[in-house]
Amino acid sequence: MSNAELLDEADSDDSWIERGEECPICAKHRDPETGELRFNAETVAAIEEGRAMMRGEIPSKLYNSLEEMLVDLDSDD
Repeated sequence: MSNAELLDEADSDDSWIERGEECPICAKHRDPETGELRFNAETVAAIEEGRAMMRGEIPSKLYNSLEEMLVDLDSDD
């Protein structure tokens, strides 16, 4: 299944976040026998960080251009 197809199947209103449910895209990437995510630890940590940002627990940044983002990334070193 392509990423576009997965996104089409996901809730467009993000109400799953308010309900405390798992991301519909991530749910499709679980081992059917164990229920474990099929991602490495770094990817799981990034997913969890993204979820925390979506819930407003971690501040997120917005950029007006790619250049602005790259300058900010360079300054974080």
